[in-house]
Amino acid sequence: MSEENQHPKVYTVSELTREIQGVLEEQFDFIWVEGEISNFSAPVSGHYYMVLKDEKAQLRAVMFRMQARYLKFLPENGMKVLAQGRIGVYPPRGEYQIILDYLEPMGVGALAVAFEQLKRKLSEEGLFDEEIKKPLPFLPQRVAVVTSPTGAAIRDFLKIVHRRFANLEIIVVPVRVQGEEAAPDMVKALDMVNEQLKVDVIVLTRGGGSLEDLWAFNDEALARAIRRSNIPVVSAVGHEIDLTISDLAADFRAPTPSAAAELLVVEKEGLRDRIYEMRDRLGTEMLEQIKGLGQKLEHLSKRLQDPRKRLAETWLHLDEIQSRILRLLELSIAERKKRLEMEARNLFFHSPLSRIASINQQLGFHGASLERAMKAELTDRRSELSLFQKRLEDLSPLSILKRGYSITYKIPQMAVLRESSEVQEGDRVRVRLARGEIRCTVDDRSPEDD
Repeated sequence: MSEENQHPKVYTVSELTREIQGVLEEQFDFIWVEGEISNFSAPVSGHYYMVLKDEKAQLRAVMFRMQARYLKFLPENGMKVLAQGRIGVYPPRGEYQIILDYLEPMGVGALAVAFEQLKRKLSEEGLFDEEIKKPLPFLPQRVAVVTSPTGAAIRDFLKIVHRRFANLEIIVVPVRVQGEEAAPDMVKALDMVNEQLKVDVIVLTRGGGSLEDLWAFNDEALARAIRRSNIPVVSAVGHEIDLTISDLAADFRAPTPSAAAELLVVEKEGLRDRIYEMRDRLGTEMLEQIKGLGQKLEHLSKRLQDPRKRLAETWLHLDEIQSRILRLLELSIAERKKRLEMEARNLFFHSPLSRIASINQQLGFHGASLERAMKAELTDRRSELSLFQKRLEDLSPLSILKRGYSITYKIPQMAVLRESSEVQEGDRVRVRLARGEIRCTVDDRSPEDD
C-alpha cells in the first residue's frame, strides 16, 4: 500500500463544509428553478423563507429583503413559480439552499397575481362594499379633477363639460399618473382636496394604457385614501375593459374620462326640457287636485245637517255614557269591598302573632333539649378524660420510679445505661429517682452474669 493510502487526509467538519460550499457556489452561481412553494414565511425582518418542491424532491430557498421589496405580489403556499438565484451553503446547519434574486408565478404575470391578492384582501376588509359608498350630487357646482395636466384624459373631460354645461367650475389637481411616485402623489392630492378645497366631487382619472402603465391605480394606500375621503370620488381610469383597485374602491366607477364628465354634468338643454316638462305635469296635477277637492266639498255640503240636532244627539249619547260609567263604578266598588273583607278575614286567621307564639314555644323546647344534650355530652367527655388521665399516669415512667426503680445516665453523653459494660471505673453517672437525682462515680462494676 502507498503512503497516501496508509495515511488518508482527514477533514474537519468545517473544512469539508467549506470545500462543498466552494464547489456548489462556483458551479451553481446563476440558475433557474421551477417548483411549488410550501412552508412560506415572512417574519418581521422582511426576508422571505420558503421551500421549492416537486413530486420527488424539495429545496430550501430564501429571498432577502432587498430583493423581496421589488416583488409585485406576495408568494403563497401552493403557488407554482419560476425562480432565479444562486446555490449557497449555510455552514452552521450544513444545509444548502437557493438564494433568490427573482421570482414570478408560472402561467400568469406577477402584476396579475398582485392585483388579485390585493383585491381579495381589501374585499375581505369591506373596502368595496356598496353600503359604505357615498352618493353623487345631482348638480355639482365645483369638481376637482386629480390627473396629469398634460394627458388626453383632462382634455376629453374638459371638452365634454364645456359642451354640456360650461358654467361648471373645474379645479385641476396635477399629479403623476404613471411610475413609482404616481400613487403617493395621488394619495397626497386626495388628502389635500379634502382638507383645503370645497368641492362637491373628486374625479380620479387618466387615459388608457397597459397593465404596467395603470399599475399606480392598483396601490393599497390609494384605495384607502379614496375610502377615507369625505367627498364622493369617481374613478375613471383607462378604457372600459380596464379594471383597477381604485375603480373598486371609488364611490362610482366611470369606464372612461369622457363618461365621467357625462355622468357628472347634465346637458343644459336636456335639463331645461325636464324642468318645463315637470312644470306642465305639476300644473296638470294641481288642476286635477283642485277639481277633485271641489267635488268632495260639494258632496260634503249636501250631507251637512243642522248642528243643533247633532249637538242634541251628542248630549244624549254623553248622558247615556255617564250613566253607564256610574253603574260600572258602583259595581266595581262593591266588588272591591267584598274582596277587601275577605282578605281581612284571611289576614286575621293567618295573623303573624299566633305564628310567632308557636315558634317561640318550639324554640324553648328545642333550647331545653339542646341544653340537656350538651350537659350529658360534657359528663361523658369528663369521664373519658379521667379514664385517659388514669391510664396515662399508669404508663408514665414516673410511676415506675415511685416503685423504687431509677434511670441511670452516663455523663457527659447523657445516654441511658442498660448494661454494666457501657461504663468503666471512674466514669461519672447521673441517677434519676422518683424524686430528685444523684450524681455518682463508678468504683466497681459486675458483669451481667453475676
